Amino acid sequence: MVTLQIQGTSRSEFGKKGSRNDRNNGTLPAVMYGGDEVIHFTVTPAAVKHLIYTPEFKLADLEIDGKGYKAILKSVQFHPVTDQILHIDFLRLIDKAPIKVEVPVNFKGVSPGVKLGGKLIQQLRKIKIKTTPEFLVDELKADISKLDLGQALRVREIIVPKGVTIINNGATPVALIEIPRALKAAAAAEAKADQTVKKKK
Repeated sequence: MVTLQIQGTSRSEFGKKGSRNDRNNGTLPAVMYGGDEVIHFTVTPAAVKHLIYTPEFKLADLEIDGKGYKAILKSVQFHPVTDQILHIDFLRLIDKAPIKVEVPVNFKGVSPGVKLGGKLIQQLRKIKIKTTPEFLVDELKADISKLDLGQALRVREIIVPKGVTIINNGATPVALIEIPRALKAAAAAEAKADQTVKKKK
């Protein structure tokens, strides 16, 4: 699992005014929850860009005023017009304390339906899981090696590692093999031809 080293500096001024001053000074206001304390601090945009602007799930190794913390990105608040980052929330990882996170779902195997000309459609890109830091994973693998034309793979069919529970509805489709129009037309024409032959007999 990829871990990013991030330097932070504790904040003493809170509220809208404090946050505005932080941004004017080129830093971003942030807060870390978890455990018995809530820590307010600032980070630079450069330090967190690879944590925020990525489809991957990554850990943050935060150092705030010389003290280290393991954390994950919980949420990011963006400006509704400019998309500027306004505020970042982190969740501190504490051994054996349950957490809920979203991780990417990636595929493994080759679909027979794709080999026949079908198109793989990914319906779900992230899955919400419940686990503890010691069993935390950065992705889930969905096996599509048995998916034929027109078939779907559902959440309940994903095999999860030890210590991980999926929260999403098990019936939710993760991927499906779409039958292209050309194949549908060919199948329809073949069916029609078969019917014609049967009538002649």
